[in-house]
Amino acid sequence: MRIAFMLPLAIRIAALVPLTAGAAGVVSGAGFLGEAAGPATDSHMRYLSGLLMGFGILAWWCAADMKRRGGVFTILVLIVALGGLARLAGVLGHVRPPLPHLLALGMELLVTPALWLWWRARRAGAEAEPRPGDLYRWLGGA
Repeated sequence: MRIAFMLPLAIRIAALVPLTAGAAGVVSGAGFLGEAAGPATDSHMRYLSGLLMGFGILAWWCAADMKRRGGVFTILVLIVALGGLARLAGVLGHVRPPLPHLLALGMELLVTPALWLWWRARRAGAEAEPRPGDLYRWLGGA
């Protein structure tokens, strides 16, 4: 497997988390968390699950063409990290949530930003690589 396919593959694998968790929340609402909830909480859970599923779809779409969709990927990562910071504030200010929520926090504040840093490093490396016309210009060509 060529190295160029590793980052898009990693993004797609990571995107399976919001895709599957989002779909489960859309289908089962607050029941997905294994806790009782009223109609308002259930409705809100389904809405947020739909957004989560959308984040996974958007990440999958970005992975198909990171060169042109990197800006969208950056915004997506910022939104996910902001959500992670909100979750972290809850963890620090309240009781510790169950393990699946802590794993989600790891995805939001570690994995997703790491994928973005990987993309930025690859992009910076690609910009630093000489192109055929660069040597000609360096030698004094027009």
